[in-house]
Amino acid sequence: MPSKIPTTTTTPSMYDLVRHPIKDTIHMLTRLLEKITSTNDRLYQHQHSPPSTTCFHARAIPSIDIESYLLRILKYCPCANECFLSLLVYFDRMARNHTQLRLDSYNIHRLIICGVMIASKFFSDVFYTNTRYAKVGGLPVKELNLLELAFLRMNDFLLNIQVEELQKYGDQLWMHHQRDQQQQQQQQQQQQFLLQQQQQQPLSSLHVHSLPSYTQLHHDAPVSPPPQPPSSSSSSSSRLASHHPHHRLPTPPPLDSDPTSVKLVSQC
Repeated sequence: MPSKIPTTTTTPSMYDLVRHPIKDTIHMLTRLLEKITSTNDRLYQHQHSPPSTTCFHARAIPSIDIESYLLRILKYCPCANECFLSLLVYFDRMARNHTQLRLDSYNIHRLIICGVMIASKFFSDVFYTNTRYAKVGGLPVKELNLLELAFLRMNDFLLNIQVEELQKYGDQLWMHHQRDQQQQQQQQQQQQFLLQQQQQQPLSSLHVHSLPSYTQLHHDAPVSPPPQPPSSSSSSSSRLASHHPHHRLPTPPPLDSDPTSVKLVSQC
């Protein structure tokens, strides 16, 4: 009697590495990085201690926000989703190894431009020069060269990321964004509920402690994955490998046509 072939079940991915819009990836990545940097900034203020100074730290917080900085990089040095997701992997590795990296508002911009540049060189067959990345990121090219070497050393020169690991980080980023949106909706619902109660009752008769907790009602609500487009039976690794031939990145405009300029303040 022939033996039965064991069947394997795969959990559908919530984040599509190939087809997910890059600008949406940047938006989700921005929300997460802003939360991390603001939390560490408050921690420094609470401890009354300045952040540890590294070659990635600036003397002053750059005026350009994280999302605008990432969109600027995408505009003038286009790259795919894996380059931006790699930032999370590299930052996580540096936070766990001897480097003990802690993101804050003083170092995030230099880490972003350096990480995207290195990931683009690793994942893409066609990438841009350090001179172009330096101009886009608002840094002298000599400083960017030094930052690139420091970034590589902080990662122990280990840049390879498996497709499965990228997929895991992509799914976690998507779920974090969904939870963040749910919390914002819950806060809006609470505010609307309080406003309605204030309009219906005199202020002295309000009992805030008796209001229903939307956080408790929806805390365990499952996050539904987004609708997936029809795909073939190919694996995620083969889809990622075929990303560049079938999904060409747009040609960036010349930097001479850039009406705005970015300059990060150096330590020196």
